[in-house]
Amino acid sequence: MTRRFAGKCAVITGGAGGIGKGCALRLAREGAAVAVVDRQAQEAEGTVDEIAKLGGDAAAFPADVSNVGSIDSMVEGVVRRFGRIDILINCAGVVQNKPFLDVSEEEWDRIIDVNQKGTVFCSQAAARVMIDRIPDDQPRYSGACNGKIVNFSSISGRRGRELQVHYAASKAAIISITQSTALALAPYGINVNAVSPSVVMTAMWEQNDREKAAILGLAPGEASRGFIDRIPLRRPGTSEDMAAAVAFLCSADADYITGQTLNVDGGFEMD
Repeated sequence: MTRRFAGKCAVITGGAGGIGKGCALRLAREGAAVAVVDRQAQEAEGTVDEIAKLGGDAAAFPADVSNVGSIDSMVEGVVRRFGRIDILINCAGVVQNKPFLDVSEEEWDRIIDVNQKGTVFCSQAAARVMIDRIPDDQPRYSGACNGKIVNFSSISGRRGRELQVHYAASKAAIISITQSTALALAPYGINVNAVSPSVVMTAMWEQNDREKAAILGLAPGEASRGFIDRIPLRRPGTSEDMAAAVAFLCSADADYITGQTLNVDGGFEMD
């Protein structure tokens, strides 16, 4: 595997497990120093240990992305440790399935704060670091690429979901946030894109299956099987599938791509 991210620092929120961990390992294999950001400090250290076994450089940074003060402290810590931020992967997220009429204000706020607010303010904090590293004599729209941000949406953000009004809303917002951030940061040569997965067999998807089964009276795994049967490629995605797309968007091969949301979903959504 090439080391196309050698000399770069990647910050990955939600890096303790699932897709975030997959992205952390992939970028580390390709030479990036990795800041593993997660509320679950012990699990984040586990990802760091796996990167160390690969011969990579990584450190864990406990943070709550729903809290701007926590985000700012995390970014300050990353800069102290690595001296720079070149890549940000906004992967931290939470999900819940619940009938529309039963969703509480607290549940709404939790989903929106982590998924939506966290993406905006992590991007804001990391972009400031990227911009500060731009040489003073480099003009805007110079053609130089000075950073990459990749957000995580979901196919739930592509259309409404009767059991996920808050989650689907947060992921639809990520598509708009990605476009707005891409426009705002284009003068600085910072590319902003998003990935939209379907079924990826992680702890979050297992939670998704359990909640749907309980609400709909299905057997464990039945909701997942029904969903996978509707995917043209007839298999769930993997963290490695998502990480491959992220690595592409973070690479020089994607320097002329910004403001886009890429479905990595086995063909489920084709709009």
